[in-house]
Amino acid sequence: MRLKKTANRDLPPRMLRRVRSLKSGKQWVGYYYDGRDESGKRIEIPLGTDLDVAKIEWAKLDRKTVPKIARLLGDVFDRYERDVIPAKAPRTQKDNLLSLKQLRAAFSEAPIDAITPQTLAQYRDKRSGKVRANRELALLSHIYNMAREWGISEKENPATGVRKNKELPRDFYADPEIWDAVYGCAVPELREAMDLAYLTGQRPADVLSMRTTDCVDGYLHVSQGKTAKKLRIELSTTGLVNQLGLLVERILIQRKDRSVRNPYLINTEDGRNVTASMLRLRFDDARKAAIARALDNQDKVLADKIKRFQFRDIRPKAASEIGDLGHASRLLGHTDKRITETVYRRIGEVVKPTR
Repeated sequence: MRLKKTANRDLPPRMLRRVRSLKSGKQWVGYYYDGRDESGKRIEIPLGTDLDVAKIEWAKLDRKTVPKIARLLGDVFDRYERDVIPAKAPRTQKDNLLSLKQLRAAFSEAPIDAITPQTLAQYRDKRSGKVRANRELALLSHIYNMAREWGISEKENPATGVRKNKELPRDFYADPEIWDAVYGCAVPELREAMDLAYLTGQRPADVLSMRTTDCVDGYLHVSQGKTAKKLRIELSTTGLVNQLGLLVERILIQRKDRSVRNPYLINTEDGRNVTASMLRLRFDDARKAAIARALDNQDKVLADKIKRFQFRDIRPKAASEIGDLGHASRLLGHTDKRITETVYRRIGEVVKPTR
């Protein structure tokens, strides 16, 4: 009498699961086919470490149709985090992992084919963070598209057509009074970072990643981390060194005087490159000092404005103060002028009166 299968009951016949503990403390899981060689001797044929792929390989060996893969979303989240997220830009990885944490709490135990547009609409409405909910639904939509490519689900993407929460773009504009207040309280490396961010119109991460070797043949070469867009920003205009060129020259002279050895343009006075956390702390300190000065001068209105100022507002400030929309859009690396106009231009257009 044939004994009933007591282990691996979730697997097809003759498929085995092997689990091993690694020195790192993690567990390794591999799948095998319980087969026979030409002489009839029992052998275990490796099927890989991915269950979906293993089932396909099992079907080839057992001459059966591939079993329907009934998977929980938690398993799909695991595969997406392992195979897809690491290939994205660092900032995108961070945002994806934050969104994935929320999605896991809500959907990990749900079968992948059980989610409906109505389910996602209810999730959207219950989330207190309305903008975050939009990012989470966008990520879930991509996860479903990948699941369809992997053969895990044949169901239509349930996130398609689900309405997103309305988002209002940030409208804060750092006018000269606000800028001067913070700039006047900033340490030298923060001032250089603010100037470089304003004159190039680039994101904070791209400013901090700029190197001396990026200054070649009269251009500052920029490769944007978020979009991989490549720019060459001129260091001279009509044959004369422009403000950006003068800033770069000053930074290079200071580097030489201080014998700075690291390759980055933005450095502390003792020669260390400024990291994102260092920039944030220095900006926070300058902003607090500027607020204190404004309050000492009984200017609560200015103090309240300074409180809202963030380093990321420098990029929109640059876009707002460039007269030509096309020029602003190209400098920021946008392919669509409408993004520059609706999100980054934060002051009104200059127009003439009727008479």
